[in-house]
Amino acid sequence: MNNSQKNEQDDLQKYLEVKARQEQDQKKKEEQEPEPLSAYDACVLKESAKIHELIAEAQKRPKDD
Repeated sequence: MNNSQKNEQDDLQKYLEVKARQEQDQKKKEEQEPEPLSAYDACVLKESAKIHELIAEAQKRPKDD
């Protein structure tokens, strides 16, 4: 293998290492940052919280005979 082939191989190896590191960093970032909620999902969560509050209040009240 001549010198220019060796340099090309080294350059390619360095490029691949940098690219792999960037992909790992991107995966970590995606795992750490939750995706923003859609308007629908936000609405469902809000309504679900209201329902849970109403159920909790109803369970606290004494039953009427």
